[in-house]
Amino acid sequence: MLLVDPRSPVPPFEQIRVQILQLIQDGSMAPENRLPTVRKLAADLGLAPNTVARAYRELELNGAIETRGRHGTFVAAHDDPVHQQAQKVAREFAHQIRALGLGRDDALALVNEQFPAPVTGR
Repeated sequence: MLLVDPRSPVPPFEQIRVQILQLIQDGSMAPENRLPTVRKLAADLGLAPNTVARAYRELELNGAIETRGRHGTFVAAHDDPVHQQAQKVAREFAHQIRALGLGRDDALALVNEQFPAPVTGR
């Protein structure tokens, strides 16, 4: 299921985190699916348990998974965690913009500057 490339410049915990998010997003890991224990996944991947634990912590902070004590770690039962994280970032951004005394039009202009213009085929 998960693979870690030891030659990759991406740290192993990040490779695990990204792959689990992708599995959740594409529906391969449905809400309420139980994840392997930290020790089991670490052994399967040939990694230190702390590496897997860090990936799980990051996923839990983002709301993608939830730990239920001795019962284990599960895919969170709510909507897409990436979308939820994006909503959180958008709320924080809007709060900061208002605190700076700027309005919606200013905020949207600033966001639009961060995305390249779409290329049209001519």
